[in-house]
Amino acid sequence: MAINLKKGNSANIGIKHALVGLGWNPSSGGDDYDLDASAFMIGANNKIPRDEFFVFYNNQVSYDGSVKSSGDDRTGGNSDGGDDESLTVDLDAVDPRIKEIIFVVSIYECFDKGQHFGQVDDAYIRVVDEDTGREIARYQLDDDFDGATLIEFGKLVRNGKSWTFVALGNAYVKELDYLVNKYA
Repeated sequence: MAINLKKGNSANIGIKHALVGLGWNPSSGGDDYDLDASAFMIGANNKIPRDEFFVFYNNQVSYDGSVKSSGDDRTGGNSDGGDDESLTVDLDAVDPRIKEIIFVVSIYECFDKGQHFGQVDDAYIRVVDEDTGREIARYQLDDDFDGATLIEFGKLVRNGKSWTFVALGNAYVKELDYLVNKYA
């Protein structure tokens, strides 16, 4: 049974191959909601060591090959109640310079379309043992994210040879380039 986390809680995941699934359901009509899942692989200085440690729709595999994106679901309609986008992480293959991997969801063209997370229901992040299919931890965003257009959902933090998942829920009224500039 998965551990259900609240914002700020953490769980030692104790696995080698993680699937990090992110899901959401737009609650209002209008334009399709193009939400994008990304990962920032952060070193000890709170920066990515090189551009290729930022995994997103235009760079789907990290520099070290340890993090891979499922690709871009441009409408949010492909999940059929499951993950809309996911990233896989081979935790044993993560470059030793990386201390944490932050998982982010942004709304593409959010300001042009007038879209924000207050119009999105059932947003979550979950960590699954890719070898067994067992869900280890889940964080359901239950706070009010009205107006937010960019959210750091959660992160994996290296603790020696083990990893811990931390539920973040850090929301911004910004586009993805805000975090690109912050972590570059």
